[in-house]
Amino acid sequence: MQIIKDNQIIDNSWHYVNEADTPSAGDISVSLAHWEKDKAQLLQHTGKLGVRLVPGDAVDTLAQDLNNIQLIELDFPDLADGRLFSLAWLLRSRYGYQGELRATGNYVAEQVFYLSRVGVNAFVPQKPDDLAAIQACLGDFSVNYQASIN
Repeated sequence: MQIIKDNQIIDNSWHYVNEADTPSAGDISVSLAHWEKDKAQLLQHTGKLGVRLVPGDAVDTLAQDLNNIQLIELDFPDLADGRLFSLAWLLRSRYGYQGELRATGNYVAEQVFYLSRVGVNAFVPQKPDDLAAIQACLGDFSVNYQASIN
């Protein structure tokens, strides 16, 4: 599957691992609960590590581990829940996270410009046909009235 990262269409090298699954080789992401439970084991993984956050997750519990995490996925359960916008902003501004922040789940193309303003730099489309629309929406506005993370 292809994604958009830093406004470029690229192949996705990451896969999500449930708690019940054994991590395989390669780049993996896990839930925050899985990370907290099995952090010592996950740090022995040979590939890159990522954590998937959902609304309601406490990002401050992850703050001291950010140097070990190359990807943070923000998994949107529905369109009306904006808490992940706040988590993205906190990760970039308060905690200085420099890795990839990726939107996944149930968001719409019209939100990606605003997500990029709070620090999200990668987007997983719900359908491969959405790639062009998502990429086009990253350039929706040329004038901004408020400061941005990026």
